[in-house]
Amino acid sequence: MELTIYLAGQIHDDWRDTVVQKAKEKDLPLTFTGPQTDHDLSDNIGENILGEQPGNYYKDDAASAINNLRTQVLMQKSDVVIALFGEKYKQWNTAMDASTAVALGKPLILIRPEELIHPLKELSNKANVTVATVDQAMEILEYIYK
Repeated sequence: MELTIYLAGQIHDDWRDTVVQKAKEKDLPLTFTGPQTDHDLSDNIGENILGEQPGNYYKDDAASAINNLRTQVLMQKSDVVIALFGEKYKQWNTAMDASTAVALGKPLILIRPEELIHPLKELSNKANVTVATVDQAMEILEYIYK
């Protein structure tokens, strides 16, 4: 049985590559998807498709509409969502994606460092499982196959 995992979270470092590598090391039959990680493409997709917009608000709105459509399609096709809250970047998109997973009834593994326990308490309560590390999330996925 192959599962599709949606990797929600910030796109500014290589945490997704770490997850994919750990899955390969464990020989887990997983397929991964997630948000557009090409930041320039994500920011400019609205104008790339719809043409130049009359200002930054409209540029962001057009890109957001297309990115949200992409996220909805890929998340709905996923079996599990992993949402990683890191320590460095603002996490608005992660919170939105994790909340979307909850609203869609998708199983959610929330990864968050100890210093974010309090600010994420309500979201953590809605997740199926909350862990502190990528390794713990991978152990949960591995457990599905035992």
